[in-house]
Amino acid sequence: MDWKTGRMRLTFELESDVSSSIDKMKDKPLRIIAKQWREKRSLDANAYYWVLLSRLAEMAGISKPRAHNLMLRRYGQNLMIAGQMAYLVVPDTTEAEETALEAETFHIRPTSQVKQGKDGKAYRTYTVLAGSSTYDTKEMSELINGLVAECKEQGIETLPPEELARMMAEYEENHRKKETV
Repeated sequence: MDWKTGRMRLTFELESDVSSSIDKMKDKPLRIIAKQWREKRSLDANAYYWVLLSRLAEMAGISKPRAHNLMLRRYGQNLMIAGQMAYLVVPDTTEAEETALEAETFHIRPTSQVKQGKDGKAYRTYTVLAGSSTYDTKEMSELINGLVAECKEQGIETLPPEELARMMAEYEENHRKKETV
């Protein structure tokens, strides 16, 4: 707290040398956004997810988009907009549900809320899900762990937990090195 102005003062420590950039920023206003730190997910973890998902889809006799949507519905993250969950209202029909399950560009999870529209037709509320490409390490781990559990139930071979942990730790270390370059 700056006792003269009554304002809070926050100091940042940088992980890399930015001294060559300081002159360019000198005397210019800066905007700094503070967010909770989370590691970004591993591309190796992403590749592993898609390999397992492909095996599960093949064994179940369904498409990869359908398998992906099912995993997101069970283990995925809700899309948050301005701190609020995003919802979508869709006709409550088999055709609409099939379209949602096969979608590649959007991901939604049905709720139990069904209302009658002014046109007399039933409409179901769906929760909009964040695409897995936006997940951080923690979120991707939840998705992969759920997929691994489902694969094990179907007898699909998966990596041992220590190998998956090693893969994620290796990525996080490589990610830190890239950020300091």
